[in-house]
Amino acid sequence: MKFVTPATTNPIDQLKVIGHATDRIDGPYKTTGTAPYAYEHQQANAAYGYVVGAGIAKGRITSIDVSQAKRAPGVLAVITADNAGKLGKGNFNTAKLLGGPDIQHYHQAIALVVAETFEQARAAAQLVNVQYSQEKGSYDLAKVKDKAKEPDDKEAKDKKVGDFNGAFAAAPVKLDATYTTPDQSHAMMEPHASIASWQGDKLTLWTSNQMIDWGRGDMAKTLGIPKDNVRLVSPYIGGGFGGKLFLRSEALLAALGAKAVQRPVKVALQRPLMINNATHRPATIQRIRIGATREGKISAIGHESWSGDLPGGQPETAVNQTQLLYAGPNRMTKMRLAVLDLPEGNAMRAPGEAPGLMALEVAMDEMAEKLKMDPITFRIINDTTVDPAKRDRKFSTRRFVDCLRTGAQRFGWDKRQAQPGKVRDGRWLVGIGVASAFRNNLVQKSGARVRLDGKGLVTVETDMTDIGTGSYTIIAQTAAEMMGVPLNQVQVKLGDSDFPVSAGSGGQWGGNSSTAGVYAACVKLRELAAQKLGLDPNLAEFSNGNVRADGRSFPLTQAAANGELVVEDTMEYGDLDKKFQQSTFGAHFVEVGVDAATGETRIRRMLAVCAAGRILNPKAARSQVIGAMTMGAGAALMEDLVIDHRGGFFVNHDLAGYEVPVHADIPHQEVIFLDETDPVSSPMKAKGVGELGICGVGAAVANAIYNATGVRVRDYPVTLDKLIAKMPEV
Repeated sequence: MKFVTPATTNPIDQLKVIGHATDRIDGPYKTTGTAPYAYEHQQANAAYGYVVGAGIAKGRITSIDVSQAKRAPGVLAVITADNAGKLGKGNFNTAKLLGGPDIQHYHQAIALVVAETFEQARAAAQLVNVQYSQEKGSYDLAKVKDKAKEPDDKEAKDKKVGDFNGAFAAAPVKLDATYTTPDQSHAMMEPHASIASWQGDKLTLWTSNQMIDWGRGDMAKTLGIPKDNVRLVSPYIGGGFGGKLFLRSEALLAALGAKAVQRPVKVALQRPLMINNATHRPATIQRIRIGATREGKISAIGHESWSGDLPGGQPETAVNQTQLLYAGPNRMTKMRLAVLDLPEGNAMRAPGEAPGLMALEVAMDEMAEKLKMDPITFRIINDTTVDPAKRDRKFSTRRFVDCLRTGAQRFGWDKRQAQPGKVRDGRWLVGIGVASAFRNNLVQKSGARVRLDGKGLVTVETDMTDIGTGSYTIIAQTAAEMMGVPLNQVQVKLGDSDFPVSAGSGGQWGGNSSTAGVYAACVKLRELAAQKLGLDPNLAEFSNGNVRADGRSFPLTQAAANGELVVEDTMEYGDLDKKFQQSTFGAHFVEVGVDAATGETRIRRMLAVCAAGRILNPKAARSQVIGAMTMGAGAALMEDLVIDHRGGFFVNHDLAGYEVPVHADIPHQEVIFLDETDPVSSPMKAKGVGELGICGVGAAVANAIYNATGVRVRDYPVTLDKLIAKMPEV
């Protein structure tokens, strides 16, 4: 099925199942420990692998002696680049997954020790003797900022509208400020983990991966075997946040180890390797310039961002939202990419907008203060209904102002004290802040297979993944709505490359796109079932387990009385995304208390208002948003991968040193979803919401801290050492 015109009325609009707050159908399995994650898959006679990471950040291995390790108790094999055979490089990895002799970054995998037990593999790994020739590397973005270059990617090129320089120079009120965000880790609970098994020349990999087809293709390309010879299975994933979008070293090494010992091998990255071996969100330096009339109308807006990555890497696209969020006739965005020899930078929840809004939305507050204008009013008067760079291109829906006004009323914004440092609660300085939320709505081609058996059971098969987002449930809701059966009559099977290729989980496109693929397959199944029953498919209604048309009614089970019905289809998209700008919007409100003596910050209240199309399952969507708000709070107050600039690695490479929010850090979080549908997006009339929830949170926290203390911090995270010297007198 191809989606080329905006959706009209369809069976999803019945909202008998879709749109209802529904418990996750995988919840009981996860809460009782019966959901098998990758490392827990039961595979007979499995051996254990332990990854050895490089001890330098840049240089070469001059020698690697594995003789002692091979003689250690229980050891079956030691895999290195010397004996792994010829390996290619996948499409989605910047660095090689198995290093040697060249080393591209610290903790790049250089060996796998395979043994009968995990403990034996770990002990033997300490016996691998590696000698290096170390080279001088580049690890400090600020030092190489001036050498950064315009990226090759067309989407990352400089963009200009009007005369930014002239308009900014002439503006009566202007801001020119620089902000920084640090490197951040995905820090998900489940590590990168895989079990590999070969049957002849065919590989099966039970793994933790968000994008099954991407991983399958990259594994085949890396090993130099046909894609049809690789099967990836990933039914349950313990968090990813973008860190599991791509094939990682543990999966490749498990496959190589299993090939070497001719039995299944299971490998999990130890936590320190997760942070230095895998990907992270790159640090940014962002310069924002805004010029406005004295009445508050933006006349010039410019956003420049610098980030770094390994050679061949990509920039952190922190200027994306600035191209679309606010009006202004004269505009400029630039990205510059520096070469850094740190571990690979790549996607982390809301890449681009998450760090970009941490800067832009503080700048908007600073500009409002210069104008002596309320921050919400300043945002509202600079709203736009069209793409500012292509004024004939309207937004499909844009309820941005409604988000701000709804949130302001609910949060009590009218009680805000505009002058910082004026509200106290005992020892606490109290302030509230606001920030806009923005994330583009992306849709991806997605397929599904749907079966109907003689008992009326509807089974959905798709390689879509559930990374804790609720994919199982919204896919079941979609099939139940389309086929007119209760939710307990739907079985959903996910995360297997033997199933039709889906959109996968990433970029907040997964929910909308994967359910649209199930919708397309169910349309086919409805047509086939109606034909089997002798009914006109165009008139057939599916409800309460029956199919009705022309005054006749039959049980749905009768359609499959002579055998199971099986259909398959894929939802593809035309050019509606070119005709309309599709985006999601929101507003974040935060209240903080800052200890007047110590500078300790505590979040007291949080509210998110979201406009993201039809909400398919409000319960799961709320969970997504509050989780994202929590990540945003962490980004604002504590998360920071600290770099050893001599050794070129992240020092705090575990969950003891890399601080993330815990329950005591987060108050009750309120989420409001505005009632809207977007027929331009898909037949589901939904959009993504899982990443919108993090966008802007960090800035709302920073703005609240300023309102509480009068101290403006432009370098995240906002820790007490950056506040204490400038705090008001106790």
